[in-house]
Amino acid sequence: MKTIVKILLASALLLLITLPATTGAEENSNSPMHWGFKKGRNGRQADAGRMFEVILEDHGAVYKGDKNSKDIYLTFDNGYENGYTEKILDILKEEKVPAAFFVTGHYLDSAPELVARMANEGHIIGNHSWHHPDLTKISDEKIKKELEMVRSETERITGKKHMTYLRPPRGIFSERTMAVAKEAGYTHIFWSLAFVDWNTDQQKGAQYSYDKIMTQIHPGAVLLLHTVSKDNADALGKVIRDLKEQGYEFKSLDDLMLSKGGMKDPMLY
Repeated sequence: MKTIVKILLASALLLLITLPATTGAEENSNSPMHWGFKKGRNGRQADAGRMFEVILEDHGAVYKGDKNSKDIYLTFDNGYENGYTEKILDILKEEKVPAAFFVTGHYLDSAPELVARMANEGHIIGNHSWHHPDLTKISDEKIKKELEMVRSETERITGKKHMTYLRPPRGIFSERTMAVAKEAGYTHIFWSLAFVDWNTDQQKGAQYSYDKIMTQIHPGAVLLLHTVSKDNADALGKVIRDLKEQGYEFKSLDDLMLSKGGMKDPMLY
């Protein structure tokens, strides 16, 4: 009996020794994370904390630019059209400001003329997934399909084949989803300035949007705004003009990635 017990214990020990060392890491790699940060104040940059900083660096992702340069990167999430994107595009054109618009499948289906205008006027169109799912809850293949559906439809509408930037739906991500997206050719773009602006039945006026932006603004800020917000559309012109007067310069995500050395071949862009 003692001999049998010894054999069983030895077998169990051998099994533990020979298990792949990465098993635990693989299981944890899809642990969902919700993007968040300490807001910027008085010109100081927002701070996502060491853990997020390391994860983003490991996967080539970004959420802000150089703290010593008064550059701003304006981005919009476009889940659906609510009648304000045309006004936003008019303002950007008048002020000669570049932006990035992260679109979903619904937006591509319902507002293709606006997507075409974005591209024609030199704005970046980013990928926000087709169905806006929690990417951590779907397989690698489904993630790739979500992204490819957006890319291919954007190409059909705009003629532009390449899509470079991804913003994860709901700000939920994992190391697995970041790795899958990177393998598909995408750079994750998070943000360092945002506020609750997407509730269309709880708009509070242009001054609210203006104040939320101006109190958080900082060098290298990546702004996340939603085009469904009337407040944002009404405040945007004044925000841009006042920030220009403060010495800020609006730049594109391509400029941001170039500054970080994140483009493999800048001549392609």
